[in-house]
Amino acid sequence: MSVLQVNNVSKSFEQEKIIENISLELNEGEIVSLLGVSGGGKTTLFNIIAGLSEPDEGSVILEGENVTGKPGKVSYMLQKDLLLPYRTIVDNVALPLIIRGEKKAAAREKAASYFEEFGLGGTETKYPSQLSGGMKQRAALLRTYLFSEKVALLDEPFSALDMLTKSAVHEWYLDVMEKIKLSTLFITHDIDEAILLSDRIYLLTGRPGTLTKEIVIREPKPRRKDFNISEEFLNYKREIIAHLGQK
Repeated sequence: MSVLQVNNVSKSFEQEKIIENISLELNEGEIVSLLGVSGGGKTTLFNIIAGLSEPDEGSVILEGENVTGKPGKVSYMLQKDLLLPYRTIVDNVALPLIIRGEKKAAAREKAASYFEEFGLGGTETKYPSQLSGGMKQRAALLRTYLFSEKVALLDEPFSALDMLTKSAVHEWYLDVMEKIKLSTLFITHDIDEAILLSDRIYLLTGRPGTLTKEIVIREPKPRRKDFNISEEFLNYKREIIAHLGQK
């Protein structure tokens, strides 16, 4: 079932068109990646979906409601974790609940109830400076989930992690997503990451950016351990590289 539709969205800045006639959909529980070169308009599109910017044309529909230009409907996680250094991890995670008007004690209790599931058990009273990069991203994702349990936008959330940490976080991410079924749009420049994590991949190419191909990843979840070195994985990668090389 579709939870989010982007319909014929275009946007220009200072008379330069950044994205043109973009339409996509996100189904319940899916992870869908937007993959393309830098400057192709992915972040512009995310800002429109999040209601932070209004399109020149088109609309954003969330569960049947027109949310075009309405912030606060869809959660948005940026590349940096943006955890507040002077707050404990549980208080950082509980922040969306407090902003919505919940009492601090109740918000902390609700946030803490997810810590084990998100692999954060024992970090409740620690501060961001005491956590590794991977653990901080887990906390940031939990905070994003508590902001909106329906749809999340993730803008290269793992790009700052080293290769080994990123591999472990990918495995954790797929596991936790299977449990919480958060419908997610995911920006990445990493082809391997897109194939490994996604149910579907949209390729955004050109200037102005347009969606020129959709790729369905048919490998079932949970993904087998050697999927990233399988012939199927390499075939997806060849298809993506060939398409991006033509644009």
